[in-house]
Amino acid sequence: MGKQRQIIAVGGGGFSGEPDNPAMELYILAQSGASNPKICFIPTATGDEPRYIVSFHNFFTRHGCRTSHLPLFARTPELRSFLLDQDVIYVGGGNTKSMLAVWKEWGLDGILREAWECGIVLSGISAGAICWFQQGITDSYASDLKVLDCLGFLSGSCCPHYDGEKERRPSFHSMLTQNQILPGYAIEDGAAVHFIGDDMHKAVASRPNARAFRMRLMNGAPEEEPLNTEFLGVTTQ
Repeated sequence: MGKQRQIIAVGGGGFSGEPDNPAMELYILAQSGASNPKICFIPTATGDEPRYIVSFHNFFTRHGCRTSHLPLFARTPELRSFLLDQDVIYVGGGNTKSMLAVWKEWGLDGILREAWECGIVLSGISAGAICWFQQGITDSYASDLKVLDCLGFLSGSCCPHYDGEKERRPSFHSMLTQNQILPGYAIEDGAAVHFIGDDMHKAVASRPNARAFRMRLMNGAPEEEPLNTEFLGVTTQ
């Protein structure tokens, strides 16, 4: 396994939504450089929902992985040794605000940063995408979308489900216009943005038309800069 720091933020879809399209997950696994990678699922954002955990194990076992998951609502293992023994860490979707609060209580934020610095591939979908940035747009609240301060491993902001949930795009535009959120990235379902170190390396997609954008404010108006996106194709095994 290489020592470069890597984060792959997925906008939506993934193994639970598209179990017959493993292209994105195979891309994530390949970045570890391991032939039989150890991958740990962190399902905190759904309160360790059992069906989500079973879906993870079933999917990744089929693709040659040694799987584990980190329980934070049952008997929890010694976190540092458990996580630093992985090749890939995959964070699931759900309630980002509650997830980050639980992580902070367990000191997981610091351990995840150490894993990143060690070259363990950090990845995730939705909540598991925005958590790595300074800020994210979250639906953790029932009322409306809000800006949430996140871990800050990566600079700027992130919005998942940019095409999959109708309020995402206008909310990001409004937040930028009102200077409520930092410039950042918008990621459609089926797309991901791959960072190496502190820099955006590439955008990839498991769906033919899925896209990602660099978002900023230009002359007082929100600007979407489409990223060149590599279509990964549909791979079946």
